Amino acid sequence: MVPDIDDATRVQLEAAAFRRLVTHLRERTDVQNIDLMNLAGFCRNCLSKWYRAAAEEKGVALDYEAAREIVYGMPYDDFKRLHQREATAEQKAAFEQNKPKD
Repeated sequence: MVPDIDDATRVQLEAAAFRRLVTHLRERTDVQNIDLMNLAGFCRNCLSKWYRAAAEEKGVALDYEAAREIVYGMPYDDFKRLHQREATAEQKAAFEQNKPKD
C-alpha cells in the first residue's frame, strides 16, 4: 500500500531519487548510452531533454547543452572524449530494432 504523502514531501522524494539516479549514471561511465537505450528506452541525453523541458515549464531558461552538463557532470564533449566508445554492430542493430517507430 502506498502511504499518503503530501505533495511537498513527494516532490522532495522524487528529487532525491532523481539526484541519486544522476549520481549513479555519473559513476557508471562504463555504461554506454546505447546500452541504456537498448535496455531501458532512455539514456543520459533523454534525461537532459526532460530536465530542460521541466525547466522550460517553470520559466527557467536552460539550453540543452547546460542540461546535459547537469546530467553528465561535465560538458558533453568531455564525457564523449573520456568515456564514450564506438557502438558495436550488435548494439547498433539492437537500437535499430528497438527504436520507436514514427
